Amino acid sequence: MLGSRSLWVGSVVVATGMLVACGSKPLTRAPVEDRSNQAPKQVVVTDVRTQAVKQPPGFENAGKPGYYTVKPGDTLIRIGLESGQSHKDITRWNALENPNKIEVGQVLRIVPPVASEAVTAKPVVAASSTTTALPPAAPASATAASSAASAPAKAASAPASAPAAAAAPTAASTGDDEVAWIWPGKGPVLAGFDEVKNKGVDIGGNAGDPVLAAGEGKVVYAGAGLRGYGNLIILKHNNTYLTAYAHNQTLLVKEDQTVKKGQKIAEMGNSDADRVKLHFEVRKQGKPVDPAKYLPPR
Repeated sequence: MLGSRSLWVGSVVVATGMLVACGSKPLTRAPVEDRSNQAPKQVVVTDVRTQAVKQPPGFENAGKPGYYTVKPGDTLIRIGLESGQSHKDITRWNALENPNKIEVGQVLRIVPPVASEAVTAKPVVAASSTTTALPPAAPASATAASSAASAPAKAASAPASAPAAAAAPTAASTGDDEVAWIWPGKGPVLAGFDEVKNKGVDIGGNAGDPVLAAGEGKVVYAGAGLRGYGNLIILKHNNTYLTAYAHNQTLLVKEDQTVKKGQKIAEMGNSDADRVKLHFEVRKQGKPVDPAKYLPPR
């Protein structure tokens, strides 16, 4: 019993010594970095309002008469059709290097440069403030003789001003250029004009039937570059009217070619259409109008 007690007491003393030894061991602290002498970091703040925003070409003309802002899906051919102009003219007026590359928001001139320029008024020259002494009045007999002598001179100068008056444009020359239209196809009318659903008339027929020019004009487009129209021909008749002939099987004319009224310009087909037909449009200053109001009755 005495031996066991001594062993227990010894174990307690040893354990107590170990605890004391552990308690007296210094604690290890995390290193602390002293940044009191370091310069503070500079925070660069960028003001996005000062960054230049790239504007599309011609943006300064947006909203002005005679200019068009490009929308998604636009092509020069469609812009030409909607404005009543040739896509080649629009390319030239805007000095476009690549007519197939235009961007949304770009502003294009759609009228001839000369027509869009404002007439510059001549400066008015103010009358001189210098007083000029008048000559003494001539006798009445001398005045009558002078008037009689000047009368032939005025009469001789009158014909010189006549050519200038004749050269001035008349009011009739600035009005609408009316066209004596004919039907471009002999088939029945499949669908009439609708401002939203159908911007022309659809004329039925068989593949290969002749498509005729509804009036004399110039070919401003011949190709298949306008979605929804298939093989398309656009004729410009004057400064007021365009006509369009769509869904053709074969095109028989080329751009810049002049055609006569009634000339065969294409063969009817079903390109980009659900059946063989001719889609015919009349555009007045680019706006689609009802062809039935312009074509003669059958």
